[in-house]
Amino acid sequence: MSQSTRRIGFEPGQMPETYAKFAEVYMRRWTEAVQTYGDALAIAAAAYGDAQSPRSPLETWHDVTTYAADFGQRSLLFWDTLRQRGNNWLAHEKAGKPPLLAFDYEIIADARTYERPVNYALLRIIPAAGIAIDPNKRPFVIIDPRAGHGPGIGGFKQDSQVGVAMKAGHPVYFVIFYPEPMPGQTLADVAKAEAEFLRVVRERHPTRGKPVIMGNCQGGWAAMLVGAIDPEAAGPIVVNGAPMSYWAGNDAENPMRYAGGILGGTWPALLASDLGGGVFDGANLVDNFEYLNPANTFFQKYYNLFSKIDGEPERFLEFERWWGGFFLMNREEIKWIVENLFVGNKLAAGDVQWSEGRTVDLRSIQSPIILFASLGDNITPPQQAFNWIADLYPTTEALKANGQVIVGLMHGSVGHLGIFVSGAIARKEHAQIVELLDYIEHLPPGLYGMQIEERRADGAARYDVTLMERRVEDLRLLQKYDRRDEIPFAAVAQLSELNAQIYETFVHPTLAASVSPEIGQIGRLFHPLRMQRWLVSDLNPWLAPLAGLADMAKATRVSRDETGPSAAAERLVAAAANATLDLYRHLRDAAVENLFFNVYAGASRAVLRDAEPAPTTFADKDKAAVKRALSRIESGGFTEAAVRAGLLAASRGSNVRQLSTMKRIRELVGPDVGLLGMSADAARTLIRDQSLIVAYQPEQALQALPKLLHSAEERQRMLTLLDRLANNIDVTPQQKEFLPRLRKLLFPALGNASASAPRRNPDGRRRNDNVAAY
Repeated sequence: MSQSTRRIGFEPGQMPETYAKFAEVYMRRWTEAVQTYGDALAIAAAAYGDAQSPRSPLETWHDVTTYAADFGQRSLLFWDTLRQRGNNWLAHEKAGKPPLLAFDYEIIADARTYERPVNYALLRIIPAAGIAIDPNKRPFVIIDPRAGHGPGIGGFKQDSQVGVAMKAGHPVYFVIFYPEPMPGQTLADVAKAEAEFLRVVRERHPTRGKPVIMGNCQGGWAAMLVGAIDPEAAGPIVVNGAPMSYWAGNDAENPMRYAGGILGGTWPALLASDLGGGVFDGANLVDNFEYLNPANTFFQKYYNLFSKIDGEPERFLEFERWWGGFFLMNREEIKWIVENLFVGNKLAAGDVQWSEGRTVDLRSIQSPIILFASLGDNITPPQQAFNWIADLYPTTEALKANGQVIVGLMHGSVGHLGIFVSGAIARKEHAQIVELLDYIEHLPPGLYGMQIEERRADGAARYDVTLMERRVEDLRLLQKYDRRDEIPFAAVAQLSELNAQIYETFVHPTLAASVSPEIGQIGRLFHPLRMQRWLVSDLNPWLAPLAGLADMAKATRVSRDETGPSAAAERLVAAAANATLDLYRHLRDAAVENLFFNVYAGASRAVLRDAEPAPTTFADKDKAAVKRALSRIESGGFTEAAVRAGLLAASRGSNVRQLSTMKRIRELVGPDVGLLGMSADAARTLIRDQSLIVAYQPEQALQALPKLLHSAEERQRMLTLLDRLANNIDVTPQQKEFLPRLRKLLFPALGNASASAPRRNPDGRRRNDNVAAY
């Protein structure tokens, strides 16, 4: 037995125990799936039984005939809607697949003309009538995912990321891509082009701060790459539903993560590229998404259209315009993505090479980061969205020493696409993210959990954001097995490298010489996802009568009795069909997961071991940052002193920050503190250093405050600001005790009596100093 095998926990005689455990988990999931199926059928049968009531023969005849007429008309309208979908697809293809944005735009920069051309462009979103752009607000740059579909999901409707940012007064830019990649382009070329886009935006808005980058799904890790490659160009980064830690997830929840192991690694993507004439078809990625939920793919979304045919077609057709737009990638691009990210999981480890000899270190990102994920997302589960933080920063102290601000927002149920396209999510979550971004760069370094509180006033919803400081170590709560179930994926990565080498040596040369780009194009035309669209369109002569029959059905619509037995029977059959497909999915996913852990049983044995304490290392770089900050404990001026006093007061509070309070503080003292007049980088550095000083030497930090205030006027100015805050915001008892101590420290000759003595403002009015700092 090898040493490596012993390291992951195997001892002689333990293999049967391991397989027995896998079998036990599999049987439990099988039993739960069958039980869920039985419960779903019982609920459907009960609903059908409740709909039954004694009816006369005439009533029964009326129910059957009206239902039959309605069913026939709905069938005609249903197939006519699919015909319209096919026609829309053909028209979109003929038009060159322009971005599906609900806003007017103009092209600002076209990367197809760059020295290293890529099929990307930068758009400026043109404000609609009635939308006023605030010249003092920073611009937004939205990067959509290039994961099979075309661009536009971030601005698909008025209630979208584009819409809420513009309503808040921000200039908005949008990064799009064209259907076909430029010959020879790489992901490194794409990242350079996106960094250039940021510089273009910054040049257009030189006084508004660095642009906010908002990345969706694949666009999220693209935004992080740009932020790491060119930190000087990137402002705050918002990452929505983006996979960053690709091995992460939980059993029985995230089946997609096992695909690489079951398929043997990256070689299927290489094969698909070679069969495409050197081009990877994005329809293959869309197939992966549809694979996850066969009930929705093959039945539920179509039945939803069929059952609501009088009101649903517009929404269905609008979404299908985006869902059916399949874009392409170069072989080199998909190979890089699969090898480095999905199978290799190299992004968080810092092993990703974005160009020859140059790796990406996400710790180079200087800007604050907001992560938005959902517990209902089975494509990018929260573990994949958040675990990279713990990979980069083993401890909370390491994250703070690097000066990083990370805010995490977790939704409880919305699915992957809902993060980007849901109007309700845009109006609530994305709108509050936009508001928070005006204040996020003045947060002390740390990891924060973001919660959105809803209040009702005059029948309208009002929101407030609460930030609760968290610890990196808390991320372990997202995992069932303390991430030990990620160990088998390292074995998958090794097998993938071997299989890829074999494929590149023995298969690729033959296919590359045999499959021309023209043959690949013909093959893409007959991809099932494309065929189902052009076959059901006006290209099909057998469907010529359909439009006229559908118009006739609309003109003579028959209303069925929704409470009648026929409609109830339809709902029963639909529920049974949906439950059966869900049963298939649960049993399939359980079997795939069980096969995965059995195939990689050697590494999988570590999943069953007791958890080991995570390492608590503190890098030399982080130690140097702390040492450098502490060396400046007596250096600085009024702004440093004001920030330090605020942090000292905050440390005596609850570590909960509300956006409404942050807004109030800025209104009260923002122009006087000095941070607003500084560049974002300078302000962030100052806040980071003062945070480290307060964290590591709080008493010395307090005692050194008088040395930062170089005159009695500055000391009095400090107390005036603190009084203003304490009189207008809520403070804790501990914070109330802080002001007299600070006053005594700044004016020792006055003694304790000064803490309650009336003083006068510059205009001569009396003011109350018997309050505390914020």
